[in-house]
Amino acid sequence: MRLQDFPAVLFHRLFGRAQSEPAEEKPAEKAGLQEKPSCSPGSEETNSQNKIVKAGDKDLDGQLDFEEFVHYLRDHEKKLRLVFMSLDKKNDGQIDSQEIMQSLRDLGVNISEEQAEQILRSMDKNGTMTIDWDEWRDYHLLHPADNIPEIILYWRHSTILDVGESIIVPDEFTAEEKKTGMWWRHLVAGGGAGAASRTCTAPLDRLKVLMQVHASRSNSMQIVGGFGQMIREGGVRSLWRGNGINVIKIAPESAIKFMAYEQIKRLIGSNQETLGIMERFVAGSLAGAIAQSSIYPMEVLKTRLALRRTGQFSGIMDCAKHIIQKEGVAAFYKGYVPNMLGIIPYAGIDLAVYETLKNSWLQRFATDSADPGVFVLLACGTTSSTCGQLASYPLALVRTRMQAQASLEGGPQMSMTGLFRHIVRTEGALGLYRGLAPNFMKVIPSVSISYVVYEYLKIALGVQSK
Repeated sequence: MRLQDFPAVLFHRLFGRAQSEPAEEKPAEKAGLQEKPSCSPGSEETNSQNKIVKAGDKDLDGQLDFEEFVHYLRDHEKKLRLVFMSLDKKNDGQIDSQEIMQSLRDLGVNISEEQAEQILRSMDKNGTMTIDWDEWRDYHLLHPADNIPEIILYWRHSTILDVGESIIVPDEFTAEEKKTGMWWRHLVAGGGAGAASRTCTAPLDRLKVLMQVHASRSNSMQIVGGFGQMIREGGVRSLWRGNGINVIKIAPESAIKFMAYEQIKRLIGSNQETLGIMERFVAGSLAGAIAQSSIYPMEVLKTRLALRRTGQFSGIMDCAKHIIQKEGVAAFYKGYVPNMLGIIPYAGIDLAVYETLKNSWLQRFATDSADPGVFVLLACGTTSSTCGQLASYPLALVRTRMQAQASLEGGPQMSMTGLFRHIVRTEGALGLYRGLAPNFMKVIPSVSISYVVYEYLKIALGVQSK
């Protein structure tokens, strides 16, 4: 069969109405191919037709003409070629069960050899238990939702969901996204979503900082009382103190972390589209440490601005000038050690919990698509972030207190270990979790707002839909 005849043959195979001479078709005439309900619940052919109509119907009239069908094939075949090349690790033009197992393992999905062979049999036409390019293309052109990169596309969470912390492992991007430049649009959309999310939940974030620094057994600070205290001292606008610098630091931190992550991947020696779980953890933690080291003075400024009294500083630059004059440049790195140590439990537990939940869902429920839906994605992201925060919270509290030490008049200047001992001795182990309630209260609104804003910004930036 000639390559140029393939669209017409496939069109005939699918719908029995081949337009082998598309030029004869009148401009306004349709091939009569419409999306339709399955004649029987398990009709694979009808399901494939409906998926192709949805994917290829550019003018959204519910019908697919031959020109739209050819456009769909060309667009989809480019993507499939990239995927096939990434799976063909031996570069021999064939995919076997071991290569399928390795590729899924790199994505955090572990399957048995028997399951890999089942995948092979569904595509293998000649019984060789390997898949060549023609078999791969023919199968996936008829199953638009059944290819492996969907797991990357549908299961991003650090780019999409923002809970106010930026030390989780970065998301992966597909080879196609890197080639077309779509990756930076995802990052921009994620940054905008993070800015909106942090601004909406800033009052809870400031209350958390106040409780971490000022609350104790003798000075019990409750949520309602804390809000009342802030409003009485500085009015409603005071609820957003420190939010400006918190939003500003999103862009440099995200950019540095992404670039560092990609460079560390190359140093590790991986040329794969995705890394294994341990490699992702190591690369992500190192990238997070580099990014945090670069913007850490902004973290100190955020804490000082959140704690400031009315009229104490006129703005970000005035606060920075006061710190330099009174404490020196070294003050911009107070709390740096507990902050770096906190990356390991936060990033590690967030990644482990998220990958476990993702793996479990994919094995149980992924039949026609790897798309988990909004609710499952938000639930998994919220759960993993909450677990990561819970594990690293004592270090985060000590970091915040060290950042604030000089602003507390008459307060002792302690080291990290000294501060840990002081808190446990004077307040008990629960003292290491001051401010945890408002911190957890902002998780669900944070991830919800960031997801909605991300989706809108993605459309505005022209990012192709999943």
